[in-house]
Amino acid sequence: MHVSRLLFATYVTASLLAPSIVVAQAPAPAVQPAILKSQVFIWEQLKVKTTAVGQLRDVVNLPSATFEKFESHITTLNVGQASHAPHRHAREEFIIIKDGTVEVHINGRTQLAGPGSLLFYASNDLHAIRNAGTTPATYLVFNFETVATRSAPAQGAAAANLPGKLASTVFNWEQLAVKPTKVGARRDVVNSPTVTCHNFECHVTTLNPGETPHASHRHPDEEIIVVKEGVMAVTINGVTNRGGPGSIFFYGSNDEHGMKNVGGTTASYHVIRIVTAATPKAAAK
Repeated sequence: MHVSRLLFATYVTASLLAPSIVVAQAPAPAVQPAILKSQVFIWEQLKVKTTAVGQLRDVVNLPSATFEKFESHITTLNVGQASHAPHRHAREEFIIIKDGTVEVHINGRTQLAGPGSLLFYASNDLHAIRNAGTTPATYLVFNFETVATRSAPAQGAAAANLPGKLASTVFNWEQLAVKPTKVGARRDVVNSPTVTCHNFECHVTTLNPGETPHASHRHPDEEIIVVKEGVMAVTINGVTNRGGPGSIFFYGSNDEHGMKNVGGTTASYHVIRIVTAATPKAAAK
């Protein structure tokens, strides 16, 4: 046999008998989920979707530094329409009425609520909303989940009757006491632990033109602002935006923020601050 052929045959035989060598590929890095940071959601910039019962504006649906999930959307119901049949879920929820009059269903009982009212639904309590007015009704919806949501009572917060926890409640705007302040007025709404949060606090601030509620500051708990009336300038970490009625400001944990009434009339807004098991401890002063 020719020498070159002999060498080739030897090479092929060795190649077939040799074990295959596989080069291991490094695993692709895991995709980290997006985290909700401080953000401003301007009413006029929210996309409007037509629904069978009115309109829908999606706002956000993300985890944050202190929430396992934070979801918000804005619903508009045509006259006589309901959002859905009464239902229940473990995540807690609050709603702020922007326009119109709604009939609120909680555990088989109903009552009316108008603009500025806040509705709170505790874990697994039966609830629904219907437009009971003569004009379209619009309301802002906020759902949140924490580590405690997983162990929420399946029978519902009302049935579990947990002492010291905020029950499903309607806080009617007309029934909120008004306290004059140096810069305008304040309405205290609620300040209580809930089934899934260490604390849920809400108040409404009214500012006279040109006034600020306080100097820019920061705190560990995350905060939601919903503008009711007027025009507010909001500065977060040095960046300023403006928002009017229906706009939402979300302040992430320990981000510096401040606000000012930059309109020619009074401005009012809801302030919601929520402490969860994931909220960092405040720094020692």
